Amino acid sequence: MNNIRNFSIIAHIDHGKSTLADRLIQRCGGLEERDMSAQVLDSMDIEKERGITIKAQTAALQYKAKDGQIYNLNLIDTPGHVDFSYEVSRSLSACEGALLVVDASQGVEAQTVANCYTALDLGVEVVPVLNKMDLPNADPENAKAEIEDVIGIDATDAIPCSAKTGLGIDEILEAVVAKIPPPQGNKDAPLRAMIIDSWFDSYVGVVMLVRVVDGRLGKGERFKMMATEAVYNADNLGVFTPANEPRQSLEAGQVGYIIAGIKELQAAKVGDTITLEKKLPNNLGPAEEALPGFKEIQPQVFAGLYPTEANQYDGLRDALEKLKLNDASLQYEPEVSQALGFGFRCGFLGLLHMEIVQERLEREFDQDLITTAPSVVYQVVMPGDEVVMVENPSKMPDQGKLHEIREPIVTVHLYMPQDYVGAVMTLANQKRGIQMNMAYHGRQVMLTYEMPLGEIVLDFFDKLKSVSRGYASMDYEFKEYRASDVVKVDILLNGEKVDALSIIVHRSQSQYRGRAVVAKMREIISRQMYDVAIQAAIGANIIARETIKALRKNVLAKCYGGDISRKRKLLEKQKAGKKRMKQIGSVEVPQEAFLAILQVED
Repeated sequence: MNNIRNFSIIAHIDHGKSTLADRLIQRCGGLEERDMSAQVLDSMDIEKERGITIKAQTAALQYKAKDGQIYNLNLIDTPGHVDFSYEVSRSLSACEGALLVVDASQGVEAQTVANCYTALDLGVEVVPVLNKMDLPNADPENAKAEIEDVIGIDATDAIPCSAKTGLGIDEILEAVVAKIPPPQGNKDAPLRAMIIDSWFDSYVGVVMLVRVVDGRLGKGERFKMMATEAVYNADNLGVFTPANEPRQSLEAGQVGYIIAGIKELQAAKVGDTITLEKKLPNNLGPAEEALPGFKEIQPQVFAGLYPTEANQYDGLRDALEKLKLNDASLQYEPEVSQALGFGFRCGFLGLLHMEIVQERLEREFDQDLITTAPSVVYQVVMPGDEVVMVENPSKMPDQGKLHEIREPIVTVHLYMPQDYVGAVMTLANQKRGIQMNMAYHGRQVMLTYEMPLGEIVLDFFDKLKSVSRGYASMDYEFKEYRASDVVKVDILLNGEKVDALSIIVHRSQSQYRGRAVVAKMREIISRQMYDVAIQAAIGANIIARETIKALRKNVLAKCYGGDISRKRKLLEKQKAGKKRMKQIGSVEVPQEAFLAILQVED
């Protein structure tokens, strides 16, 4: 037990944690030279391409320290992006220590702080590391000062390293051995193991990544999940050295995998505790109480996903089911829209998560998708004080039938160099932000705002990056629901509501947004043989209108001179024909119209 160290790496996006993990694996001989690829632990193509880590991955390494002993190091690589912060908290709760990697040329950034606080809350020992020392603009002194200022941990002996050139790797491994405590746990107690992650392998079924806290689990033993009481047989056990290596048993303090022929991922709930099924002569029986698990993750952003062809609905459903096997935080339920037919309403952790799910559906499952505008969940208080959660704008009750609407408010932390403070504050105020705090740390400024989540989901992140030339970073956490004057704006085509185009906005912006959407729709919908009225309405009030003029044939062309009554007769006849057409005609809403709502400029 004393020679085991469990640690993870936390850092902001692009500060080099996956590359550092590569170096540690290489130094400990975890992979042959030829299997070594850049970012070994990022196993999805999309992770390599975007250069981000989405799923937490593990590697069990053997390291011979300077004191001559061999240590087993379990490294858990974590994502850095705020949307995947629950992956981080899961990984950290399986560790006793964490390497806090800070880019020496950029200093502390938003997610570094968010993840570091998660680590400190969980009581994890944090070891600061300054990466990218090979860059000409590296400024280690400033980075150390920022770590002490912003996070408040002692950084005097922060280890300078460069994951790219391999500088300082041995020092990091020595620090892991020296500073991070060995796992607490009792080998001789009843088995308790926590599921850190689970994913689906088409060959063996569900693979569970577990951290054994107490006791041991041998191959072939029967175990049960404490939350669901389901019992399985441990067919295969082992550890990852990134490649999987089978073992006969897993003991207290180890991180490894269990394969038990489970077919659906819901059975292996992340955060559940595994214990033995019953007492036998050679074991200690089931544990009394479960380990403290994780909270269930709540989706924050909702959007509708629809197949472009109606006959691809089943394909989309299968694709979502398979994706959910690997991504427990994705939630979806079927929904029907008059404009788009059958599809799904999906819940995501945030915008990046939504983009990645869409991209994976299109890439790995060849789906062609229409996505509606992302929206957030509103609380609607009905007259009898009944509270209803509304996650789809078209389900919002009429203004007259409800008491009040509450929208989700989040606390946003923004970090940026001081040159951009003005621009960022202007942006935050446009988004109805209320400034709560402002603090200077060296050259960096941290602004804290309370903002409606609905303002953030559309384009806040992109705008923030553009006003700060990419230097600002943000992370947000849910605070509460607060009563607000928001209204539902419906879009009508010839008096018919198009449900997929409804948006929920604050009353102060409703006129403006209504006009902008209507103007955009006018450009997109093609001209018909009759006039098409496009209107934006709040309840029964029309707040904006555009008309697409009819295409018409010149019926007077063959009259030359002609008497006025003859011309009038032809025009009246054409008019009557157009009127008849309008009664039976329906307007095709093209695919771009749904995307146009996303791109209405503020």
